[in-house]
This record gives sequence, C-alpha cells and structure tokens, in this order.
Amino acid sequence: MLVAGLVSWRLELGQTRRIAVSAARMFAQLLAAGFVLMYLFEHQTWWLVLLALAVMVTAATQIAASRVKSSVPGLRAAVFVSLFSSSIAVGFVVVEGVMHADPWYNARQLVPIAGMIIGNAMSAIAVAIDRLFADMDSRSSEMFALVALGATPKEAAFPSIKAAIGAGMTPVLATMSAAGIVAIPGMMSGQLLAGADPLAAAKYQIVVMLMLSAANTVAIVSACFLTYRKRFAPDGYYLDKGIRPDNPL
Repeated sequence: MLVAGLVSWRLELGQTRRIAVSAARMFAQLLAAGFVLMYLFEHQTWWLVLLALAVMVTAATQIAASRVKSSVPGLRAAVFVSLFSSSIAVGFVVVEGVMHADPWYNARQLVPIAGMIIGNAMSAIAVAIDRLFADMDSRSSEMFALVALGATPKEAAFPSIKAAIGAGMTPVLATMSAAGIVAIPGMMSGQLLAGADPLAAAKYQIVVMLMLSAANTVAIVSACFLTYRKRFAPDGYYLDKGIRPDNPL
C-alpha cells in the first residue's frame, strides 16, 4: 500500500486518500469477519446462518446497484432477488451434493461457498445490467420502431438482453480458460498452502469454477429479465432519456 500511495503522490493521481481508506476498511472488515465467523461457527443455528447470508446479499446488492451508471427505479429489489436465488440454489447444491455437509446449514462450509458465489455474481450482475441499459439506449430508435410495429417489450429488448448476458458471463469464462495455466485459483492455492494433496485440491477447484459459472449465469439471466421492463411504460412503449420519470431534467 505504501508503494501504491507513493505512486499516487508522485504522479498526482489524487488517489492517496482513497488508497488509505481502502486499506483501512479492508483491514477492519476482514478482522471483523473473522470474529463474526468464529462466533457463527461455535453457535451456529439455521436461522443465524441464513441471517448471515441475507446480510451478505444485502451488502452485495448495495455495491452492485451503485456500480450501475443508469438510474433505474426498483433496481435494488431485482438485484437482491437475483443474488439471493442464485446463491441459495447453487450453494446448497454444492454443499449438500458435493461436500455432504452435516447439518445442512453447517456454517463452516455454507458461508464460504455462498460468499464466493455472491462476490462473483455481484460483479457479473453489475456488468450485465450496465451493459443492458447502455445497449438499450444505443438502440432507442430501433426500439421505438419495433414497438410501433407491434413488438412486445421483451421482443424489442431481446438483442440487448442477449448482449448483456454475454458480457456478464465473459469474466468467469475467461477465468476458467486461464485456470491452471496462467494462474492457480484461490481455493486450490489455499489448499496447497495448507498441505493438501494437489489432485484433491484441483478437484475442489473444478467444482468451484463450475459452481461460479452456474451461479453467475442464473444471477445474470434473472437480473436482466427482472430489470429490462423498467425501461418501458406500462402500456409497452420505450422510455427514452427525455421522458423517463426518474430523469432529473
């Protein structure tokens, strides 16, 4: 962090304060997470574990929504539903079907798995939604024409939905392509440092990569189909920038 701060100061990037705040937040948040997880592991109950997951999803919703450049009413609710459904569905499949957790709400297994899913899906959703609305705005004339010719909002927005889903899936697919050649991913590295068998660590990492791909896909598709309609009026016409109710002008 001293190196980053020195570079920011010498090049007058204006990021010195941000670097210091980010480092302090990271330090405090990770230590706080360690204390919370210690308590959760020792006193776990199903409702306490689910409460922890809900808090994680709520925080991720806030971060993902803040990264979307467009102002979209009701965006946070759609992001929350997408993150919660994907993390719960895929997380329980992995914890129950692969790790055979006992009990099913075992915090030592469920919380880290859900955390990986939520963190990756959060970034993917932000990219996908941002691309969705930017693409729809760039196609505004086409959208007007399609709706005027009788197309439904879904039919008019579908090319943008496809582009957004593709953009959201790109990062995790690139990571999968590079895994094992360019970099050794996080879980595998952690297990190797802990002395685990390399082949067993590789198998767990394969599960994690496929898990993230599935969860990201579910989250992105859900988010796009839950949000595209917010750019249309109730009677189906496309809301251009000048006629949106949330437009500050």
